[in-house]
Amino acid sequence: MRYRTTIEAQVYAFDDLRQVMAMASPARSGDYLAGVGAATAQQRMAARHVLAETPLSRFLNEALVPYEDDNITRLIIDTHDATAFAAVAHLTVGDFRNWLLSDLASTEALSALAPGLTPEMVAAVCKLMRNQDLIAVARKCRVLTRFRNTIGLPGHLAVRLQPNHPTDDLRGVAASTLDGLMLGAGDAVIGLNPASDSLPTLERLLYLFDEVIQRFEIPTQSCVLTHVTNTLRLAEAGAPVDLVFQSIGGTEKTNLSFGVTPELLDEAHAAALALGRGTLGDNVMYFETGQGSALSANANFGVDQQTCEARAYALARRYRPLLINTVVGFIGPEYLFDGKQIIRAGLEDHFCGKLLGLPIGCDVCYTNHAEADQDDMDNLLVLLGTAGLSFLIGVPGADDVMLNYQSTSFHDALFLRETLGLKRAPEFETWLQRMQITGTHARLLPPQANRLLAGMDALTALAC
Repeated sequence: MRYRTTIEAQVYAFDDLRQVMAMASPARSGDYLAGVGAATAQQRMAARHVLAETPLSRFLNEALVPYEDDNITRLIIDTHDATAFAAVAHLTVGDFRNWLLSDLASTEALSALAPGLTPEMVAAVCKLMRNQDLIAVARKCRVLTRFRNTIGLPGHLAVRLQPNHPTDDLRGVAASTLDGLMLGAGDAVIGLNPASDSLPTLERLLYLFDEVIQRFEIPTQSCVLTHVTNTLRLAEAGAPVDLVFQSIGGTEKTNLSFGVTPELLDEAHAAALALGRGTLGDNVMYFETGQGSALSANANFGVDQQTCEARAYALARRYRPLLINTVVGFIGPEYLFDGKQIIRAGLEDHFCGKLLGLPIGCDVCYTNHAEADQDDMDNLLVLLGTAGLSFLIGVPGADDVMLNYQSTSFHDALFLRETLGLKRAPEFETWLQRMQITGTHARLLPPQANRLLAGMDALTALAC
């Protein structure tokens, strides 16, 4: 179906809805690399005019990636909740934007609507919104998840403690873990990206984290972010697996490039549930995504990268994850060229994830060859904190020496919490106070009083 609009006597025509969506997107390097971005600002605005007048229901009848060729499209269509969608089924994309920004779109209404929205719908309305609109709507969404603590409460922000080490040395990992805990980080997860796929190494890391959590009675969870097949083998061998991790994408071909299918994730989800290691809840999965992953796998089917990213969220919500985060600037400047594009993408991903009912966080990050710096990350950090981000990443010094990219530090999280008045997961905050790491005001106490520091010898012994 062709789409047309006229602006100042100039006729703009688009081949199909996929092209409308791509050309309505804010300018970014990945879409130009794919050859789908708008050639001019006028063409971009024309596509947005067309998109604003497109009925939301059109996305149920015109698949951007063919139903017959893609299991993510089939998942989106086959699991769509028509009853939940009925509240907005009569709206165009432009009308939907206005509704989202109105008082009618309350927290309760957005929660009820989430199962009725498809990724393409939320990606479409995202393209019509300014940054402040993305913040205002996402801030109204509430998504709570639980394993050993509660993540996503209003006015709260969790932190993933990321103790990566270039050789997976247990002493180095333990030192970074101690650093993060003493600075009040780790309520989202103690989650490490391993340098090795060696099962014995992965097993040693899992036992280290489990011993730390059990010895100090920390109400949090651990995760070694290896491929899902490795985690399955470790769980079968009796290793202490809390969360199952996997990187995912928005098309079947993208996921196959990761060595993943929904059937494999079904198996992993069932295995994690069977372990029964959660004390407060059964949200057992952790996913990471990122704009550009589909194009980098030559698997975008002409769909713009922001829409491909949103489609990954449809796969994630099938498993009710404890955590999902976009690694927004990690894939590189070929996809998000500079700080402006990274900031916009981070707000887009958070908005789309929240509208689809996901506990979405963000790795506020960039690579050293991107036209970005830590000031850009400070800006995105504050914007996402204002928007109600579920969790962010904490890396010693904001510099990941294993993955060789720049992220955010434990001190950045302290800044954001103090500036915006954000709290930690309540169970974790109670533990910090018991360990005399923080006081009743939730601020750090002098290290002399720290009971965790007093147990450092035990932590060192675990790593040796």
